[in-house]
Amino acid sequence: MTTGAANKKKGSAFEILLMKHLRDQGLDVERLRLTGAQDEGDLVVRFDNGERLVIEAKSGALHAAQFVREAQAETKHYTEHRELPADLVHGVAVVKARGKGIGDAYVITTLADYLRGHHAR
Repeated sequence: MTTGAANKKKGSAFEILLMKHLRDQGLDVERLRLTGAQDEGDLVVRFDNGERLVIEAKSGALHAAQFVREAQAETKHYTEHRELPADLVHGVAVVKARGKGIGDAYVITTLADYLRGHHAR
């Protein structure tokens, strides 16, 4: 059985790997700090057009509904704390694919949130 400390270390390592991968893709990525009940996600990608993508990074077992709820709540916190227009901030959960490289991680969101984030593209 894996301990809480080991899970936290594994999660932190995945966040850093994901951040480096996204930066290697030329993206402007910042690692966010834990803020307790008002957590704002793990990473944020800032785009030149003012849009932001809040990422909840997960490295354990896949729990899609739970991860999407967390990503939605944390995206809302991020948006509210910075007083940003909600239409400029989108959120997803990025889940490590077991036994695969970072590029094979899963991006999970709802169809409604996906379409909202891609309506102008």
